Amino acid sequence: MKLEPAEADRFILRNTAIATPPLVPEIRLHLATEITPIWQATEVVLAEIGVAPPFWAFAWAGGQALARHILDHPECVAGKSVLDFGAGSGLLSIAARLAGAATVCAADIDPLACAAIRLNALENRVDVATTMADVIGTAGTVDTVLVGDMCYERPLAERLTLWLRALAGEGIEVLLGDPGRTYKPTSGLVEIARYVVPTTLELEDREQRDGVVWRVLPKAD
Repeated sequence: MKLEPAEADRFILRNTAIATPPLVPEIRLHLATEITPIWQATEVVLAEIGVAPPFWAFAWAGGQALARHILDHPECVAGKSVLDFGAGSGLLSIAARLAGAATVCAADIDPLACAAIRLNALENRVDVATTMADVIGTAGTVDTVLVGDMCYERPLAERLTLWLRALAGEGIEVLLGDPGRTYKPTSGLVEIARYVVPTTLELEDREQRDGVVWRVLPKAD
């Protein structure tokens, strides 16, 4: 069973509220205000049509740190073509557009995430393209790739790291926002910024995290 766009929109609007991430108050997003209700609601949908857990309904610490950096340093993306990988809510995509990116494509394999990105872009009056394609392994066709808080699972992190390093080797700037996830690469990164990100004990094991912005380096020969 396919999730129709109108159904996705209704689900998002029914299970979220407009809120601003604590580190990025300039941006308004459709976010979950309580974890359990939306997780249970998505599990019902999941049983019927195979929808992933609602990672898009939260502004994760790594993404907030990278979004803050982009807004504070618009030269990172201004006038450039940008890919936001694993875009979730579209926070990084929106930050990039507000900072002057020429074009932004948000990639997320979850159809609900893509619907949320469209609604969030509309809320912030910016244009963001979306794709549900699994872009890992594809050739780089953009100037900059943004990745927020994606190193939470080993298989994904390993595939992602190899691809990001290959893109960096092609001359593409790759920026990774991460709050110390278990499977973040242990080498091949240069720290360029660090922020204290307020979090919630419903999502994390502490009330704040250090969100670090890293530049991904090419694979060493």
